[in-house]
Amino acid sequence: MQIPEPDTKHLPVELAPLVERAWERFRDAFPDGLDVHGELPETFATELASVWSASDFIVDSCLLVDGPWAELLASGDLFSDYPEGGYQERLERGAAIEDVAGLHRLLRRFRRREMLRVVWRDLSRRASMEQTVQDMSDLADACIRKAEDFLHGSLSAEFGVPKGPGGKPQRLVVVALGKLGAGELNVSSDVDLIFLFPENGMTEGGRRALDNQNYFIRLGQALIAALHQVDVDGFVFRVDMRLRPYGESGPMAMHFDAAEEYYEDQGREWERYALIKARPVTGDADALEDLMQRLRPFVYRRYIDFGAFASLRDMKRLINQEVRRKGLQEDVKLGRGGIREVEFIVQAFQLIRGGRDTRYQDARLLPMLSLLGEEGDLEPDTAAALQESYRFLRNTEHAIQGLADRQTQALPKDATARLRIACAMGFAGEEPFLAELKRQRAIVHACFDEVIEPKPEAAGQGADATQVFGEWLAVWNAAVEPAVARRLLQKRGCQDSERFLSLLDDLRGSDRVARMQAIGRERLDRFLPVLIQDILQHGESADAAETLARIMPLIQAVLRRTAYLVLLQENPGARGQLVKLCAASPWIAAELSDTPALLDELLDAEALYSPPQMQELREELRQQLLRVPEEDEEQQLECLRYFKESHVLRVAASEVVGTLPLMKVSDYLTWIAEVILGAVLQISWRYMVQRHGLPGETEGRPAEFAIVAYGKLGGIELGYGSDLDLVFVYDADPAGVSCGDASGGRSIDHSTWFTRLAQRILHLLNIRTHSGALYEVDVRLRPSGASGLLVASLNGFRAYQAEDAWTWEHQALVRARCVAGDPALCEKIDEVRRQTLAQVRDAGVLLGEVREMREKMRQSLGSGSSTADEVDLKQDAGGIVDIEFMVQYSVLAWSHVHAELLAWTDNIRIMENLASSDCIGSDDAERLIDAYKAFRMEAHRRALQQRPVLVPATQFAAEREQVAALWERLMNTGRLKA
Repeated sequence: MQIPEPDTKHLPVELAPLVERAWERFRDAFPDGLDVHGELPETFATELASVWSASDFIVDSCLLVDGPWAELLASGDLFSDYPEGGYQERLERGAAIEDVAGLHRLLRRFRRREMLRVVWRDLSRRASMEQTVQDMSDLADACIRKAEDFLHGSLSAEFGVPKGPGGKPQRLVVVALGKLGAGELNVSSDVDLIFLFPENGMTEGGRRALDNQNYFIRLGQALIAALHQVDVDGFVFRVDMRLRPYGESGPMAMHFDAAEEYYEDQGREWERYALIKARPVTGDADALEDLMQRLRPFVYRRYIDFGAFASLRDMKRLINQEVRRKGLQEDVKLGRGGIREVEFIVQAFQLIRGGRDTRYQDARLLPMLSLLGEEGDLEPDTAAALQESYRFLRNTEHAIQGLADRQTQALPKDATARLRIACAMGFAGEEPFLAELKRQRAIVHACFDEVIEPKPEAAGQGADATQVFGEWLAVWNAAVEPAVARRLLQKRGCQDSERFLSLLDDLRGSDRVARMQAIGRERLDRFLPVLIQDILQHGESADAAETLARIMPLIQAVLRRTAYLVLLQENPGARGQLVKLCAASPWIAAELSDTPALLDELLDAEALYSPPQMQELREELRQQLLRVPEEDEEQQLECLRYFKESHVLRVAASEVVGTLPLMKVSDYLTWIAEVILGAVLQISWRYMVQRHGLPGETEGRPAEFAIVAYGKLGGIELGYGSDLDLVFVYDADPAGVSCGDASGGRSIDHSTWFTRLAQRILHLLNIRTHSGALYEVDVRLRPSGASGLLVASLNGFRAYQAEDAWTWEHQALVRARCVAGDPALCEKIDEVRRQTLAQVRDAGVLLGEVREMREKMRQSLGSGSSTADEVDLKQDAGGIVDIEFMVQYSVLAWSHVHAELLAWTDNIRIMENLASSDCIGSDDAERLIDAYKAFRMEAHRRALQQRPVLVPATQFAAEREQVAALWERLMNTGRLKA
């Protein structure tokens, strides 16, 4: 089939002559026409005119007598997608390579063929923008791999195979950065590369030995020449090596340890941005995984890195200066609202969140924009608009570059060239195209301004912001006399100005501040004045010095991670929440100081004061753990700890501002612990199965395991910092064995299997890292206490409760409930609890044993600090424990008659059921409930204030007297009702 004459009827009249001249040149080059061995699409004549009108590169490529056009048409490659690996497979079809010259020739001719295909398909819109950039990246990958493989073989034949100290052969790891690293290469881009290798060592087996670095430098130089060097066949890809460690002055190739040391000690912010898109193209799998693990901590900080905004802003300002200097305002990449601004928006959130959420480590831009919209970093509509703008800008970039296969992103000044680009973009003329380009760039720049650029804020109500900022900057820097500073503070309502200034002096004169780098000190100097103003304006001015004292440990904690200061300086809402919460609670201040990453929670006030429900908590933790490799215990623990700390902070914040009542506070704290226990059980179960297989079945049913909570967790009354009283129970044949041979690992008996499972759970809960432990756990309430087995079988648990348990253990069972594990086993354990508690007991004996245990507790746990002026709200007479003992006695005494007393494990609902079942009078129950709530609210308040539960003897005196009177009536007579 002959190539048909292009059909120009759909083109603007200005472009038809371009195509006609190209057709004349084609007929001169092929006087007998060009026969294609195959069918062409019916629309080919129209497509040919469109593509020729848009690209001189395409025209020139089609007119090459020995060019690839006819073969691309005949094979159908011009009109079809390649499968995965298609470029590598086609490259391998080429002629056998005998020498380096043959390699150069093969690569350049292959590049010529594939570039014609890629640009044609892009301009004809047979390929989407995403397909085009992936095609270009796959083409570059294939050429790099082919060149590296041949050159390695050639070089090792002369110098031998490079090996590490352990004798393992090594290969060059070519790391792609930039658009190639992201798989988003444009149609006329250079490739940013770094050459690395695993270990130092020497080559072996060649005519002359080289150390590994010299070997890989030679290989790297040969690889650059194979790609970059221009000869009669052109070039393959321009190579840029300036992003390597130490830049142009650094060695061409470097081993992993040296690269890691460089990034740890000397790595700069822009190198972090570059490495976001780092992707190894060559090398063996183990080396590639090792390399990426080493680079990741430098790129993605484990803490929330809000310094990314400031650094990207500084980089953008440098770019803008260069744009103005070189007149690149119409550059669709670097200019205002260009591609680079979209990249900066995405990179900012990647650097901020990527250390804690691996989903943000995806190098591809469009999927990242989708994620930012889904996670609320950007409004969904904004994320979608940025995706549309990015596609438009990238297509424009390709149209500009496709004109002549030139590496440029600037709109040409020539009117005809602009019209050609407009038509390639699907517009009828230049004006509508430029209008749409202007609109898309405006969308991008507006979002860039909102995300990256700082928002102006008034430093004071009705005051000039600059003047107020300057006043407090002078106070912070001690640029005014102390007397003047004191007057300024007192004028704003600060009563203890001496202490306030002393705190600032201590910080300013500290060693940590003295050792700060210039950028860190600059951030501190921007932050302190606005913090001072917020403390005086939004805090309680009378306690301004105390609020500052509570925030000071946080400031000290982040002096080496001043990105947090940027977060607070640029987010007045978060800063206001910090001041309010620290003014209200030293406990919250301490939590933030211990875990500054929690500052991220202050950004969204609505979420901060709206703790999620149980199911939402469970799903959130599940999603977070899915992003952590199962084998990475450290990351799993960090995920669990941050989950706990962030949600406990929400609960505490809600309590101090009064949006959560006591019962809800306890509910939320209990839910958080239960969700974490469920996750820890799953993690531990997987760990055991991987090592010893699943436990075997017992009488045709699978083995079961459950965690039983006692005390505050069992009673749904968990507080801040409460430990967990846990008992572990399993239901399986103790003599049975796990299926180790089938599932991996060594078989062990069930008793050992479940004991190790419980040990693993305790390990994950108790292990301390720099973030502390998840929970303190007490397992002494298990059958036989500290001398008993760590894990009880269901039969053993049942027998112990029926035959051997002490009365105080049955008292503890009142608040026992399953919080994690197999539902069927949980039901069986609950039935054991009901049967045990519902036993008929001798009332007199029961009274004596409960009173005796209470007296022992007073003697051993009563507050040694109690005086005539202060009492222990928990342990002293008429306090919390007296109420708990009365409830426990009542359940043990009357549940055999009133089964409803066993429905709940929390004291308040048990007391309500005691009243409804007529075991105690409703007035007495109401007094107990009111006193219990009041005591617990005060205990919570004091926990948030980091104060003991010692209260003035006059506080709650009436409530304590009522409780003590009820104690005397109940625990002497065994009844409250007349």
